[in-house]
Amino acid sequence: MIEKVLIANRGEIALRVIRTCQALGIQTVAVYSDEDYNSLHVKKATEAYHIGEAAPAKSYLNQEKILEVMLSSGADAVHPGYGFLSENDEFADLCEKNKINFIGPTSASMNLCGDKMECKAAMLKANVPTVPGSPGLVKDVEESEKIANDIGYPVLLKSVYGGGGRGIRLVNNDTELHQAFESVTGESIAAVGKSAIIVEKFLQKTRHIEYQMARDKHGNAVHLFERECSIQRRNQKLIEQTPSPVVDSETRERIGDLVVKASEAVDYTNLGTAEFLRSDDGEFYFIEINARLQVEHPITEMVSGLDLVKLQIDIANGEPLPFKQSDLKMNGYAIECRINAEDTFLDFAPSTGPVPDVTIPAGPSVRCDTYLYPGSTVSPFYDSLMAKLCTWGQTFEESRTRMLTALDDFYIEGVETSIPLYKTILQSKEYKSGQLSTDFLKRYGMIEKLEQDLKDEKSEKSKAAIAAAIIHSEYFKSLVQNRQQNNSNWKNRMS
Repeated sequence: MIEKVLIANRGEIALRVIRTCQALGIQTVAVYSDEDYNSLHVKKATEAYHIGEAAPAKSYLNQEKILEVMLSSGADAVHPGYGFLSENDEFADLCEKNKINFIGPTSASMNLCGDKMECKAAMLKANVPTVPGSPGLVKDVEESEKIANDIGYPVLLKSVYGGGGRGIRLVNNDTELHQAFESVTGESIAAVGKSAIIVEKFLQKTRHIEYQMARDKHGNAVHLFERECSIQRRNQKLIEQTPSPVVDSETRERIGDLVVKASEAVDYTNLGTAEFLRSDDGEFYFIEINARLQVEHPITEMVSGLDLVKLQIDIANGEPLPFKQSDLKMNGYAIECRINAEDTFLDFAPSTGPVPDVTIPAGPSVRCDTYLYPGSTVSPFYDSLMAKLCTWGQTFEESRTRMLTALDDFYIEGVETSIPLYKTILQSKEYKSGQLSTDFLKRYGMIEKLEQDLKDEKSEKSKAAIAAAIIHSEYFKSLVQNRQQNNSNWKNRMS
């Protein structure tokens, strides 16, 4: 049984894993870079070890250094979180060879999931529908052009080794394809040191809907319902919710069965996510498996009542799933807003620096996973995600209004944040009516609406300030008049 877990990550996900380990009586080992010396995960863990410079390549991506800490600290398991080494099959293999329990899928399964082409072939064999596109890797730009013309523009050029929205380009014609091919190849090489390109049909007005899946080492598999992840910027998620407005019970069961098939097709163990695109005609197309815990896992926890990190540890310990599919029920509605340190009006450019003060939202059915505290710092070396703000409600409307209140309560000093944009989105008629798509921001002009909302807010504040000044002036005028009257009355009495 796992007794000591090294968390090969930082920030809010490291804190999230620490909390569950503490509840289970499991010791925790934190690792940190020069940049994270004063981070909360360092303070909260049972032990903490310095692993290198701020740059991820010299710290959180340094497999040999992390292995050295695992062995010297006596950790018998590692939780990779998400990002960094979480989907690196070489790291998972390194752990396996050193008899360290990797809390996630096997290295072989992770390798298969990480190769989009091999994974796609496994899905087709299992009768899981995939997006139309190239039958294999394309050798060069000429082959890409031929396939694109066969399936019809627009198409996506995708790196097999991409992830998190990177290594993907939308192209509308041959000219754009030639330009994009080189950049996608370059991004892939820069990210993972190798390149392999596939071509896929770009589906118009799609929704991004993913299913949480779990499979134990005994072959028992379930899905833990869907999450709607359609509101994105640059192919990276901003707001997630569960259940999806367009998934009824019949669809949930039908696609859920495909998710179980998908997990079996790649011999997946532990928790992961099967990602789908839903076209405007209601068809679902498998796109990939994320072989790790997802950023948005808290909203699944809120509607299922499960601790997903505990479930990961239990599966890693070899325990069978404690429930069947029929035992699982969805309860209520949950929304997650990713609170990012970025400037919406500068194409979501990162905003970094010290955070002198912060107020974390609280209240009934409000959850905030964050590494922030007064005096903390948003580093330029790491992802812009500062917090995950989640709300639950018995109805969608209750969850939405709770989120708006929580966003109002969230105060972060020192950096630009995505909070104003989320307020605009959550109050829009398109969001409230469930008209979601992966191009939601552009389709409904949300950035322009935000700009107008900020102007209106500034105007209202100016009006309020003027009104307050008038009231203030009238109040003092009345005080003066009252004092003059009192003085006059006093003089009359004295005379």
